[in-house]
Amino acid sequence: MKTQARVQRLSGQIVDLQRRAVFPGTVKWRGTRIATITRDDAVKETRLIMPGLVDAHIHIESSLLPPSEFARLAVIHGTVGTVSDPHEIANVLGEAGVRYMLADAKRSPLKFNFGAPSCVPATGFETAGAKLDAKAVSRLLARKDVRYLAEVMNFPGVLGRDPQLLAMMAAARRAGKQIDGHAPGLRGEQAAAYAKAGPTTDHECFTIEEARDKLAAGMKILIREGSAARNFAALAPLLKSHPDRCMFCCDDLHPDLLVRRHLDEHVRRALASGADKFDVLRAACVNPVEHYTLNVGLLREGDPADFIVVDGWARFRVERTYIDGALVASGGRSRLPRLEPKISNKFKARPVKPEDFALALPTDDKAGRKLNVIEALNGQLVTKHLTLPVSECDVAGDVIKLAVVNRYAPRAPVAVGLVRGFGLKAGALASTVAHDSHNIVAVGADDASLAAAVNLVIAERGGLSVVGPRVKAVLPLPIAGLMSAVDGREAARVYTKLDRAAKKLGSRLDAPFMTLSFMALLVIPDLKLSDRGLFSAAKWGFVPVG
Repeated sequence: MKTQARVQRLSGQIVDLQRRAVFPGTVKWRGTRIATITRDDAVKETRLIMPGLVDAHIHIESSLLPPSEFARLAVIHGTVGTVSDPHEIANVLGEAGVRYMLADAKRSPLKFNFGAPSCVPATGFETAGAKLDAKAVSRLLARKDVRYLAEVMNFPGVLGRDPQLLAMMAAARRAGKQIDGHAPGLRGEQAAAYAKAGPTTDHECFTIEEARDKLAAGMKILIREGSAARNFAALAPLLKSHPDRCMFCCDDLHPDLLVRRHLDEHVRRALASGADKFDVLRAACVNPVEHYTLNVGLLREGDPADFIVVDGWARFRVERTYIDGALVASGGRSRLPRLEPKISNKFKARPVKPEDFALALPTDDKAGRKLNVIEALNGQLVTKHLTLPVSECDVAGDVIKLAVVNRYAPRAPVAVGLVRGFGLKAGALASTVAHDSHNIVAVGADDASLAAAVNLVIAERGGLSVVGPRVKAVLPLPIAGLMSAVDGREAARVYTKLDRAAKKLGSRLDAPFMTLSFMALLVIPDLKLSDRGLFSAAKWGFVPVG
């Protein structure tokens, strides 16, 4: 005879987001479902009981942790669900990479909701480890555990009516699944044309004017604050003008920040800005659940028992997190067990030499020659296209070398360009987290340091590294060259050590490794570097260094 689950109860100040009310009462749940929510004026506890938080767009791989380990840290901050695009690992391992994420996520109670990557590779101007065509994407969308078509990054392809992209979006509509957008900088008629083609969200707005154009086109706006892209301050006014059309997301969040915060920080900042508390929590909880029809509870009778306990509105510190009725975090500690991940990878790069990083320039000695230089911007994924009168590196002027090494072919030539904004006075950084094809991207003040940093990550078949006069350190990322196999807090500790070392070498960026990882992302304007050369998103083609 099956034993019926016992009833559990918790009293406090109930935050009812449907009725926009807070009242004293008790939540009772049996097993995984909420049984009753009753008002009780005799309840004196001041703690708040509210729905759990949902990140509306995050790449789990960018935490440098597999899903099961990401969950152990995220639940501490009140996260009960995510909407996650696995295109990072898909660019390395293809469909097998998506299946890896789905399988590992199932080992955790956190409610991961993965999409079918739409742009693998992101463009035809780079070398990736795999390709997902419309047939492969349709197969993924047919799965019940694949919830939506992930960000359609090739916005020029959408505007140009690319047949493969149109077929993917048609497959999503047939499956009754949402289509996520990604269209940095699109305004006016172009934004309207992009939205009309199918994408319903955008997380790439970096100005309020761009967001308003996309809202006018019918899209919903995801207010992003991650490790590299920080758009919260620019977009926070939308919480007052369009609260029903906003969601919160991190997009990419490295482990040093994940151990300290997740969407709970979005909520704290939004409340501090003067936004209405119910509108803020709808963006953090309700809007993503309703938009993607997620199986995440919203603190209603009959819902899954997914909720959090918060100390109050002023500090908004999460004290407990429940998922499907089980206590998964309390007192700032995760109650989820550490699970050993499986290792899967694709890595063929061989050691490089300093001479591989020579800058290819025309042989003529033309007076007054100017070179095309990428300008990295702190807190942004977009870059600027500069033309500067430099002959090669100018460390004093903050113009140093940027390189991309093909990780999928053992003897491919190294692509080399110039970048301003990293601030390195010596040494080099290297990373196999290099959106979106995840070749090896490196930045350095001299060729010997570049070669040494790249060889450190090649030796580990993936990782992040720093090389300098008094430092030589690496964080191994053996899972697809993207994720660590160690405890999340240990990964965060080593990452923090590398971050500090990069800043001691002169970097002024808030997150130098996260910024570096986007220097090869061609679909983000304007100038980037792929393994095949310098690329201008504005011209949608390659440009010479000089």
